[in-house]
Amino acid sequence: MHRLAILPLGLLLGLSASGPVAAQSAHNSDAPIDFGSDHIELLDRDNRVLLTGNVKIVQAEMTLTADRVTVSYTGNLQQGSPDVSRLDAAGGVTVVRPEQSARSQYAVYDLNKRVITMIGGVTLRQGANVVNGGRLSINLDSGRATIDGSGVGSGVPGTTTSSGGRVTGRFSVPKRNTAAPSPSPTPPPQQ
Repeated sequence: MHRLAILPLGLLLGLSASGPVAAQSAHNSDAPIDFGSDHIELLDRDNRVLLTGNVKIVQAEMTLTADRVTVSYTGNLQQGSPDVSRLDAAGGVTVVRPEQSARSQYAVYDLNKRVITMIGGVTLRQGANVVNGGRLSINLDSGRATIDGSGVGSGVPGTTTSSGGRVTGRFSVPKRNTAAPSPSPTPPPQQ
């Protein structure tokens, strides 16, 4: 793993979906970020860094993995590091936090809005609960996440569907005591 100072990445899996999946606490976006990849390319004229091949980014308790991540920055410096504005991940994207994970084909993290949008075959897991959809949007400030059926269209990479998809899932139900109640004691016969 290598430390990358230019990535003030605040990725979060604050998963609360549009249902009874619990919200997460705020992510520490000030924590240092470690990254690893098979290749890194600095595209200075384009204000981008390209990480490719088995990309793994870790910040605090959150981990992002993907085949490719492009980091865009403004060119302005904040405390000696470029001001990162956007992170684009593609190919087997996963975002994992304790007890929660999300998987998709693509993800965009807008650092200015503090929102992560995951699209294309999204699967959101929290414990035994699973929700599937086309697009997941996570607000990093509030921890609120919404998932809907729109997302990447089938067959043509990069295309999206505007509507018509469905959100599906399974929520676990806690085990209940189904044993028959004990009969109440019968009073002794009166004499």
